[in-house]
Amino acid sequence: MKTIAVLILAFSSCLSGSASCCDMCSLTSVTEKLGALGEKVTDMGEKVTHLEAKLQNSQKDIVELRSLIGGTPKVAFSATLRESGRGNIGPFNTATPLQYKKVFSNTGSGYNPSTGVFTAMVKGMYFFRFSMHNNNDGTPNSVVSLMKNKERLTSVWDTTGSDRNDMGSNAAVIPLEVGDSVYVELQAKRVVYDDTMHYNTTTVVT
Repeated sequence: MKTIAVLILAFSSCLSGSASCCDMCSLTSVTEKLGALGEKVTDMGEKVTHLEAKLQNSQKDIVELRSLIGGTPKVAFSATLRESGRGNIGPFNTATPLQYKKVFSNTGSGYNPSTGVFTAMVKGMYFFRFSMHNNNDGTPNSVVSLMKNKERLTSVWDTTGSDRNDMGSNAAVIPLEVGDSVYVELQAKRVVYDDTMHYNTTTVVT
């Protein structure tokens, strides 16, 4: 309403041939610009208030998550090769990730039993341990390796001698970025033995 009043006053002055007509027109222009600026400031204030509310909600969510997980995202899984049955696994013509089918735990859902691959969902330091039981007949012929993104980290093997029921294990602590893959790989032409005693296991914790 103030803007309209100013416009009427300016128009009347111009019609009456007042010497201050130009000044009044300038005042009218300034008033209009101030009005538009005021609307923008009001709009920005509303947006800031909305953003502050969203930030507060996000902070509440973070606090709640930290209370649930103790401040640090927890990732862990443990699994063994066979759910049932017994016998050798392998040989395969190419190096193949072992699929640990019986899953004891999978906190964070990083392990996929269909592929045998663990995918890091959280950046951090991880402890990996795996065990191997050699083939239960004939000459030992077992080699498995811990792999990170197709890079061999460490291995367990038994390929000599005439004894049976040999076992071995290895472990590593490694840094992972989100999306990194880790798995235990059975080397080409090699085998491992397992049954419901669950000799071959893999375990990951952060």
